[in-house]
Amino acid sequence: MTLPKDPVMLLSLINTKLRDYNSSLDDFCKEYNLDKEYITEKLSMIDYHYNEERNQFI
Repeated sequence: MTLPKDPVMLLSLINTKLRDYNSSLDDFCKEYNLDKEYITEKLSMIDYHYNEERNQFI
């Protein structure tokens, strides 16, 4: 999977996948062979952080 470079688009994509298909960020990253650290750093740039309880970036 190719991730969007725009952090807002990335946020939308990941939260949709987490809501509809994946039980956790780890599960999402493992399924698509993605770097969790890259995603969390990119989204922290726009002040979004992963919330495990809600399984989304807020």
